[in-house]
Amino acid sequence: MSHTADLVDELYRSRRATIGIVGLGYVGMPLALAAWTAGFRILGYDSDSAKVEAINEGRSYIKHIASSEVAAAVRDKRLRATSKFAELSETNAVIICVPTPLTAHREPDLSYVADTARAMAPHLRKGQLIVLESTTWPGTTVEVVKPILEQSGLKSGADFFLAFSPEREDPGNPNFSTKSIPKIVGGDDPVALRLASSMYGAIVADVIPVSSTQVAEAVKLTENIFRAVNIALVNELKMVYGAMGIDVWEVIEAAKSKPFGYMPFYPGPGLGGHCIPIDPFYLTWKAREFDISTRFIELAGEINTSMPRYVVDKVAQALNTHFGRGLRGAKILIVGVAYKKNVEDIRESPAFKLMELIEAAGATTEFYDPHVDEIPRTRGHPELAGRRSIKWDEQVLRAYDLALIATDHDGVDYAALVQNAKLIVDTRNACARAGATNSNIIKA
Repeated sequence: MSHTADLVDELYRSRRATIGIVGLGYVGMPLALAAWTAGFRILGYDSDSAKVEAINEGRSYIKHIASSEVAAAVRDKRLRATSKFAELSETNAVIICVPTPLTAHREPDLSYVADTARAMAPHLRKGQLIVLESTTWPGTTVEVVKPILEQSGLKSGADFFLAFSPEREDPGNPNFSTKSIPKIVGGDDPVALRLASSMYGAIVADVIPVSSTQVAEAVKLTENIFRAVNIALVNELKMVYGAMGIDVWEVIEAAKSKPFGYMPFYPGPGLGGHCIPIDPFYLTWKAREFDISTRFIELAGEINTSMPRYVVDKVAQALNTHFGRGLRGAKILIVGVAYKKNVEDIRESPAFKLMELIEAAGATTEFYDPHVDEIPRTRGHPELAGRRSIKWDEQVLRAYDLALIATDHDGVDYAALVQNAKLIVDTRNACARAGATNSNIIKA
């Protein structure tokens, strides 16, 4: 098989390979364009026919990706999308970029990964490289994906090659792109590692090979657990310092002047996105197999998941203090429903939990978000689907009892919000950072 591996390796080094990408979302689509820019032919697969149609027509459905870039790749005849899995048999490599959410009981949901492997198995061919990028628990690639693919009769390391390379996308971050972020790569065997490193080495600036797929899987979890734990710490400090009358954001700004031994993290209304609220629970679940309790990680999860209730309590206290009323019957404006600033990505957004809790207390909510025109259907909050952002109007702002800043988009006129809103609960310190100060602002 070494001769075959040499031939495949040369296809990657010379950029003559065709790369298949399964899942054309916030991870798969930037990767497809980065691979196209590097000179590869790309065949993208997605079960969403609307995405397939958009790509083949040269349109982008992700705001931070320009349609002009998609159109250029399509015109170049090196980017095409399909909803037919069988077509992936034409590719030299298949990269899997599908979701790995949690179940309602906070256990790993690998259904998208397993279903993809099952769909791929009948079309697997000798010499193909299969890479999983979806974040998951250490062992998934060899314990879940590998046995399913080997049901084809082909064997990993002999007939096809299997690797794991964790995605490290940060949607909307102007400082880092797919190409500039170092790529971790682990293989099921040395040849798989070599081939995956060659392929990614032709696409990104730096490849970091590790000894196994399990190590590569653990790297991604470690990165996001680090963030989750530190965010939980500053969320707890926010509550403690708040009770003391100390502004946690001022504390953090001063603390980060220390040039060593400190890294700033910032509190918020809860965790959002496709990684940090989810990934730590993949490790806590797997750790049970080894009779290990991940107390530190689970405590961080408890603190972070409690933040929406803490914020809603602050909203209720603010209404009572300033107007002598509770939440029931109040009209609340949520400012920002994306999970982070300056993107349209709403996955796991804490804003939805805030809306749920506020409405359960008898208030009504509407939202304004310059990046989200309409809330799509989500697994966690299907009842919010179809709600549309209000039009920004200073007179309309005066109609709400309270504005709750959940996401600190730069495109919001905070000075106008402070001037016109009766009361503001700011979970992101957005008003102060914009230089808008007033006695009607409560930090939470």
